[in-house]
Amino acid sequence: MNYDSIVTNIVNLLTQAGLKVLGALVILIIGRWLINIARNLIGRALETQKLDPTLIGYLKSAVGIILNVALIVAILGFFGVETATFAALIAGAGVAIGMAWSGLLSNFAAGIFLVLLRPFKAGDFVSVAGITGTVTEIGLFGTTIDTPDNVKTILGNAKILGDTIQNFSANRYRRVDLTAQLPHGADVPATIATLKTELKKINGVVTEPAPDVEILTFNLAGPLLAVRPYTHTDNYWSVYFATNDLIRETMICAGVPVPEQHFAIRTQA
Repeated sequence: MNYDSIVTNIVNLLTQAGLKVLGALVILIIGRWLINIARNLIGRALETQKLDPTLIGYLKSAVGIILNVALIVAILGFFGVETATFAALIAGAGVAIGMAWSGLLSNFAAGIFLVLLRPFKAGDFVSVAGITGTVTEIGLFGTTIDTPDNVKTILGNAKILGDTIQNFSANRYRRVDLTAQLPHGADVPATIATLKTELKKINGVVTEPAPDVEILTFNLAGPLLAVRPYTHTDNYWSVYFATNDLIRETMICAGVPVPEQHFAIRTQA
């Protein structure tokens, strides 16, 4: 047995395999780089057409998936795998996967409806499927939302479309709901007038409709006021906190005492 020839053959095979792997890595790196360039070029071209950012993101995602599949086929062809056979395998696997992963296909179909029906778009502040935040992207199968505490959350499109959708950015303004507790004997009309006047001075509060300040109900501590300024979603929390500060300052400046609950206790002899 000629061990030298065996070693030589093994070295040659390993060298060829190594070169193949190295070439595949080069194709992968260059291919991914070209795919990113293509996605960016397509995005810029669509942006010049003044298309909706949501639709642009959806199309870029679809192009990226298609090109990545083509890249995988090219790498397999580089290794000598028959691409025609591979395409047939992909088709057959697609049917099997489609039957097994019907949920994935439903997410894909729901994504198309989300783009066409436009219940929200990228940049809108929404509440969908129990998650509240800003929409950053509507993808082929899922929608990405950044929550107010800066957590990236991805939801399946089918779950979103099949649940309640609240779009806080759709209308020109939204209402901030707060309350102000007054004690018994407080000058209610004067307090209401002061709050209505000062609320209009808060940055972000819209003038139309005017802020609502009315008696909401009565409790053991006294009258409970509903304090409701209106503002755009972008200013919601700043107006929310500023209104709370205003209620406190108004009570202090007016000399309104701290509300106390009153009980009447009667004893029988």
